[in-house]
Amino acid sequence: MQYQPTMIRAGAIAGLLCVGLGAFGAHGLEAILTENKRVDTWETAVFYHCFHSIAILALSWINNGRIAKWLIIFWGSGIVVFSGSLYALSLTNIRALGAVTPLGGILFLCGWLFLVINAGKLIVSNHLLQDEAADLH
Repeated sequence: MQYQPTMIRAGAIAGLLCVGLGAFGAHGLEAILTENKRVDTWETAVFYHCFHSIAILALSWINNGRIAKWLIIFWGSGIVVFSGSLYALSLTNIRALGAVTPLGGILFLCGWLFLVINAGKLIVSNHLLQDEAADLH
């Protein structure tokens, strides 16, 4: 499936950024996050970023490119808006940024709801799986 490498790359880039931001927050930004009393906020941003990076990576296993596209839009945008606003809030302590965060949460939820609604379109029969396995040999 042609979209699979794109999903793998998107998940890998999101994961790379997540781990990098987590490490940078723990080591390079420790003083400012502590001063701003935002260590927990940063950790929340990293948690949701990492969790949805893995979810995006898992999209490479689904058999419907249209559904995968919408999920990456919802979850990728959710990472940018939810985690991004929390990262910015943690660094600047501008409380108004916290007002944006729920919009990112709504994007995450929309992705999960979209997956629930479309789950039946993702079922792959054992016959198809056996055909793919035979192609690998």
